[in-house]
Amino acid sequence: AAAQPALRWEPRCRQQLRHLQDGAGIAARLPPRLEGRWVSTGCEVRPGPEFLTRSYLFYSNRLFKAYQFYYWDPLCRDPSYSLVIKGKLRLRQASWITRGATEADYHLHKVGIVFHSQKAMREVAAWINQTSGEGCRGFLPPGRTWAPGALYELLSAKTERDCTAALGFAMHELSLVRVEKHYQPLQQAQQSGSQLVEELYLGDIHTEWGERLHYRPTGYQQPMQSAVHHVHPCPACGVIYRADEHHPPVLPGRAQLPVQLSGSWVSTHCEVRPAVLFLTRYFIFHGNNHTWEGYYYHYSDPLCKQPTFTIYASGHYTPGIPSSKVRGGTELAFKVTQARVTPMDQVTVMMLNSSEPGSCGLTSSWSAGVEQDITPTNGCLALGIKLPHTEYELFKMEQDTRDRSLLYVGERPTDGSSPDSPDKRPTSYQAPLVQCAGASEEFSNYVSLKYLGKKDVSGNATLKPLPVAFLLFIALVFLRWD
Repeated sequence: AAAQPALRWEPRCRQQLRHLQDGAGIAARLPPRLEGRWVSTGCEVRPGPEFLTRSYLFYSNRLFKAYQFYYWDPLCRDPSYSLVIKGKLRLRQASWITRGATEADYHLHKVGIVFHSQKAMREVAAWINQTSGEGCRGFLPPGRTWAPGALYELLSAKTERDCTAALGFAMHELSLVRVEKHYQPLQQAQQSGSQLVEELYLGDIHTEWGERLHYRPTGYQQPMQSAVHHVHPCPACGVIYRADEHHPPVLPGRAQLPVQLSGSWVSTHCEVRPAVLFLTRYFIFHGNNHTWEGYYYHYSDPLCKQPTFTIYASGHYTPGIPSSKVRGGTELAFKVTQARVTPMDQVTVMMLNSSEPGSCGLTSSWSAGVEQDITPTNGCLALGIKLPHTEYELFKMEQDTRDRSLLYVGERPTDGSSPDSPDKRPTSYQAPLVQCAGASEEFSNYVSLKYLGKKDVSGNATLKPLPVAFLLFIALVFLRWD
């Protein structure tokens, strides 16, 4: 492996990466305690796209009542319809597939729908009447006038009627559960100390509409937060908490920001992907020449403490254009032209060394902690990386309540494939990245982030192992069951 040039670290990027590898002060209890109300912290985007907010209430007797509020717009200010979902949830054993998660069984008792306009009523009724079985074709007679506040039954366990499939509705998200706790420093300058934040991670939604009803999650959605213990300030939390199916939340207005990529961006959490990949990401965008560098740091555990391999990738990207399919999103195309891999544990070393000769770096030459350039072999077959490679992406930018810039990158296909054609472009987003350095603080030198935060024998700071990559989804294994 080539010797690495020195890297000028922007302190905030370095601090955030070190914070994540130290576990970010997160505690997770198995099995989790779910009692109480959990709410979205903003407008959520599901594949499709669907724009929604959620408010779930879990009782001590295992019953639950969940609200899902759907909208026409990406700011969640124009409600379409609301679902009220009642059922029972039973936590089971720790998941043997997704480390750190608890598996659960759920049973739905009732699902009702309230329409918030004649248009919503007409569209949903048409979906149900066209695609449902005999028992649902007359769900709403054609020409039926919208009645504000009227609740229509979509599902009833007693009558064995289920008209939810036309909406792509399933609550399989409840079959995978994780609760994390951490402490947030108080924001006010005159206050010291911290406050508890509790986050509820539920199973991910399949990116293909046709698979949603059958898919059992192995990853997570964006977390909901405890209505009592949530990040402050949270303008959306109180609005969603006070809402019900007759009074859907209308979130506070905010400006939609143009996508300005220049600078450095880093993960805010240890992230989980379907097919059980734990990772953190770190990207650098050079706006002056539309080139990018990206790192994926992969781990074997849900706190991102046990590194498995690191990928560095680079290339160039096109100027963005507004998405015609996902309002508020920006479409870009990314070309991946170079990549390097650093195995960080013996399992990965053995896998790479047993790969087909000429398909992934120098044959049988891999060793832990040593980086190899996989560009000469046109990628790495064992890791599913092909070079050169183009991906069709979806981005958006927001500001959080602390005025930090957040970057949302398109969600990876659940089946482990790549968005390598325009029709496979994402319609939803991954967890956000936070900007840790602006354009003026960019650097061009690349270094393997092997020893971030450790000191050498002379006491000088060196770099400590983490994993990273960009616009590559590595499908080592994809697990699914019906």
